[in-house]
Amino acid sequence: MARGIDYGGMMHRSMVRLIADVLAQVAAEGLQGEHHFFITFDTRDSGVEMADWLRERYPEEMTIVIQHWFENLEISDEGFRITLNFGNSPEPLYIPFDALRTFVDPSVEFGLRFENHEEEEDESDEEDESEASGADEPKSGAEVVSLDKWRK
Repeated sequence: MARGIDYGGMMHRSMVRLIADVLAQVAAEGLQGEHHFFITFDTRDSGVEMADWLRERYPEEMTIVIQHWFENLEISDEGFRITLNFGNSPEPLYIPFDALRTFVDPSVEFGLRFENHEEEEDESDEEDESEASGADEPKSGAEVVSLDKWRK
């Protein structure tokens, strides 16, 4: 049965592409002006690469800051690599875009929040069950992104 237009999936892919483009620009040109980023990601994601001591310290979620010192920023279609300084110890990280939870650039009051993919899959399973039972309820996979908390 046709599911219609996947607005939620399309929006998610667009937001990931936007972050990839921003990071690619920073990799090529460096951070311009007052721009800096707070990026929160799920450390439990199987694609995340990080030092064991960092994973022990941040077993579920970690927020990194890309601002004054960073090296080796490389972007791929699936994620990005970066070396950051943790207590005067440079540590390489690989963060898949699927592991992202938030991306914020407070210098321009911009932010994105990604929903938990496991919750979305659970909701999708429930929708499949209601379709099988013949329910005629409208379905919505849309993701609303509120930027209000970053506005002054």
